[in-house]
Amino acid sequence: MNTEVPESIRERLSAAGVQGRQILHAVSSDLCLDGRYGEEWAVATPTALHVITSGGIDSLALDRIGPLQVENLVSGGLLTAGRPAPDRVGVDADERLLLRFSNSRARQFGRFVRAVAALQKGDAPPAAETVREQTCPTCGLRYPDQDRAICPRCIDKRGLFVRVLGYLRPYRRLAALIAVTMIASTVLKTAAPLLSGRVLFDEVLDPAGRFHGRVLEVVLLIVAVLGAAAAAQVIYQRLNARVSVHMVYDLKSHIFSALQRLSLGFFARKQTGGLMVRVNHDSMNLNQFFIDGLPYFVVNLVQILAIVAAMIALRPALAVLMLLPAPAVVGIVNRLFPKLWRLFGREHRSLAILNGVVDDSLTGVRVVKAFGQERQEIERFGPTNDAVRGAELRTQRTLAGLFPALAFLTQIGALIVWAVGGWQVIGGTLTLGVLITFITYAALLFEPLRFMTMVVEWWSMAMNSAHRIFEVVDAVPEVAERAGPVALPRMRGSVELRGVTFAYEPNKPVLHAVDLSAVAGEVLGLVGHTGAGKSTLINLITRLYDTGEGQVLIDGIDVRDLRIADLRRQVGIILQDPYLFDGTVAENIGYGRPDASRAQIVTAAKAAFAHDFVTRLPDGYDTRIGARGHGLSGGERQRLSIARAVLIDPRILILDEATSSVDSETEEMIQLALERLIRGRTTIAIAHRLSTLRMAHRLAVLEKGRLVEHGTHDELLASGGIYAALVRKQREALQVIGIGEQR
Repeated sequence: MNTEVPESIRERLSAAGVQGRQILHAVSSDLCLDGRYGEEWAVATPTALHVITSGGIDSLALDRIGPLQVENLVSGGLLTAGRPAPDRVGVDADERLLLRFSNSRARQFGRFVRAVAALQKGDAPPAAETVREQTCPTCGLRYPDQDRAICPRCIDKRGLFVRVLGYLRPYRRLAALIAVTMIASTVLKTAAPLLSGRVLFDEVLDPAGRFHGRVLEVVLLIVAVLGAAAAAQVIYQRLNARVSVHMVYDLKSHIFSALQRLSLGFFARKQTGGLMVRVNHDSMNLNQFFIDGLPYFVVNLVQILAIVAAMIALRPALAVLMLLPAPAVVGIVNRLFPKLWRLFGREHRSLAILNGVVDDSLTGVRVVKAFGQERQEIERFGPTNDAVRGAELRTQRTLAGLFPALAFLTQIGALIVWAVGGWQVIGGTLTLGVLITFITYAALLFEPLRFMTMVVEWWSMAMNSAHRIFEVVDAVPEVAERAGPVALPRMRGSVELRGVTFAYEPNKPVLHAVDLSAVAGEVLGLVGHTGAGKSTLINLITRLYDTGEGQVLIDGIDVRDLRIADLRRQVGIILQDPYLFDGTVAENIGYGRPDASRAQIVTAAKAAFAHDFVTRLPDGYDTRIGARGHGLSGGERQRLSIARAVLIDPRILILDEATSSVDSETEEMIQLALERLIRGRTTIAIAHRLSTLRMAHRLAVLEKGRLVEHGTHDELLASGGIYAALVRKQREALQVIGIGEQR
């Protein structure tokens, strides 16, 4: 545990007679017992537990209190000293409330409880472990993802930019050609004012000029220069559009591939709307930056340098006057850049939440309509929409003040040149052509400078988007294939769980030390109340999640050591709520085997009793069904899902309430299909209906994440335990509605 106890806490402990060297484990809370924010501590020594609060130090002998426990609340938890066993003499009889903490500290308190439990049992204490949350060493901000040391405030934005540019590597030749045409166009545009000002006025129109009277030739030369500049611009714009579109295509493909690589736990923690924003909105932000931002940034930067160089060559003193406001422009941009970064980040977060609300409402539109809750959905949408509006308003207000201020400063330089240059023309120290050239350059300089201020906005948006995109790309799958995995091209199908403990959230286990096995070809039924851990157990067998403690073995091999492709190819899953994709019936049945022939698809459909209703569809197996199987009944969707599992010919079959959403007649057909399907396969079935449970050779009863009963149907009925109670309640329910058990 954390032994980095602050000096102030050590001093208070020392005053109470506890020396620093005695501290074995310590943990800090972020809430006071009354719910206010505050830091309080629990410190364990070899013989006592010391709770340090603003009210003092409460020292409890470890042998006089029960085991420490964490009571989980909605937004945090409580650390309590549990009630001791009644046979212990001379101990405190009451349960004690020690500390309160938020969910961000749940993991630390879970470890602390386990460490103190080892002390109370006299076991060897675990090695000292720092459990304090990771924070940025630069700014002290807590890392949003404790598994990744990335600080959004101190992240290297230039490094992000260089990384994004890496997507240009396959198109580097075209990028070089774009750069050449950009520079050519800029140089030609810069030469045009020199021809139309200095040359035309001082060398053509002035009787003393070298080209006096040759107006048409100079005008044609100016037209040719501007035409060449326009042609170069057309070339680089077309090339740039091609490269940027291909680059963003590659980026979107990379993001989507990364999403497919990530584990199920990642998606459980993220809103669908937020992920959609990363794939679409963030990619388009980068697309805009690379089409309208970066190329024109280069063009305008070269144009600014060329104009400044030309002005210095013509008249250095006037050039200095023109650039007087430049330091103020740079200062304003540097001052507002961090603020814009934060504003665009806030705008994205509010937009992601809004997309999540919209996705949630549209996905559940049937429930919304069925319960007449349209008004409630509108009211739920309102606050999130207001948040987006507020974030966008704050951003636009900042930008609205930025651009006029920068435009005013750049125009001041031009006005100074007009004043000083005009006096010099009157005094005869400056020619009119040079002044006209300077004024033209001033007008040309204003547009690039104004554009450069817009680049701040695009840069902020693009780097915010790049940051979010690379968070997905860099995310490490929680379930990943190990180096040198074990190949298992043909499973026998035996399944064993050894001491499996698992939690979706820290310190909130849903399975506790489960030991269970199924021999190859056996049908194992899982029984238990809702939330008992049945589906979680299935998730571990299929390795959608990895166990926290213990092992899941298939054919005696830990699933974490198996090649994932072999595992997924030989495990078929039929879920309670089948999901069908937007596509044809044949494509949905063949989803697990894209190379399956039409004959194999039809055979699988017949085995699932789906062939008859499929042939009645308008285009048979080529009938296109909407996402989630829109237009099909629940039983039809389930039979297509079963056909999909039949087609892959799995060695292990998972049935998760596979017949719960179908009528009795359909259930009977599915039961016949399943009876044929499970022959020779290891089958693990979650079900509540007795008809399904009787297919099982053995039953395992789960209660609050623990395996409490195990045996055959008759053995469990005879034992009179939890399973017998479940069967009795189901029979009573059937009798209440006038249905007797027929099977």
